[in-house]
Amino acid sequence: MREVMGSGDLQGLVREALGRGCRAVAVERLRGGSRKGVYRVRVDGAPLTRVIVYNWAATEDFWPGQHAADARHPFAPVSGLAPFLTARRTLDDLGVRVPRLLLADGGHSRHPADVAVVEDVSEDTLEALLDADPARAAMALDDLATATDAMHRHHAPRFGRPDLPRDGGAADGVTCERLVLDRALADLTEASGRDRRIAAAADRLRDRLLHLAALVAPRAEYGLIHGELGPDHVLVDADGRAVLIDIEGVMHFDVEWEHVFLRLRFGARYPVLRRPGLDPRRMDLYALATHLSLVAGPLRLLDGDFPDRAAMAGIAEHNLTGALALLP
Repeated sequence: MREVMGSGDLQGLVREALGRGCRAVAVERLRGGSRKGVYRVRVDGAPLTRVIVYNWAATEDFWPGQHAADARHPFAPVSGLAPFLTARRTLDDLGVRVPRLLLADGGHSRHPADVAVVEDVSEDTLEALLDADPARAAMALDDLATATDAMHRHHAPRFGRPDLPRDGGAADGVTCERLVLDRALADLTEASGRDRRIAAAADRLRDRLLHLAALVAPRAEYGLIHGELGPDHVLVDADGRAVLIDIEGVMHFDVEWEHVFLRLRFGARYPVLRRPGLDPRRMDLYALATHLSLVAGPLRLLDGDFPDRAAMAGIAEHNLTGALALLP
């Protein structure tokens, strides 16, 4: 059994962040985190009654059999305080709302792993509000559209994470579409070994990926994207603003990669976020690649002891159906 943090583990962090007179009185590990622990801490003796603690300990990472991938690769697993802080600063500079930082420690002086304490913006995700409070959700969705516009218009001549040197890109003979194709082919191989329906259609899916990739023309600039911007990664603050979380994977890349994910996750509400000028050929390739990634990834996660197993199985099944539906 994995150990979770309790009030005693967090007393020192909370006091450092909020003042010596406060104390943690209740701790809840929030659901969904697969690479870091996310804890809601209720506090006495401070102006704030709740904070969120991010814990990037190895014991909080549920992904089994992690490969020693080049950390500079855009699709390498991202975790830790350094990419979080850089992403937070980058988004804040663009006027994109992120949780206010109260404490950050990457030196392990207060805790044996990278850790951060941030404001507890709200218990309301945009995902929950879409059904529970449509009017408030509509305001936040408009704000999210403004935020994604600011990000996607923040161009760079090379792609990659802002916390790493920009030594990849079209100028070096590598393109976003090539990276997506290579990852999709690997995901197809992995998914074929896990599900007979994908295996039965593997040749057709591979041919479709190669065909779609051949239609994409090179590009020389890239927008800033979140990477997994679903409504569950957006909180809504008291002013109705959209607040982005799980931001460690922020990078410059083709904005179509983001828009495919937005379309998939927001469904009928995606038109608020849609923008003119997207490359339809990239969208076609990235849609199939995203579905395959969301089959292989969740099934891989289920090899380990990730607790929310039904949700992961549902994601894999939904995207398996989506991938097969894109075959001609």
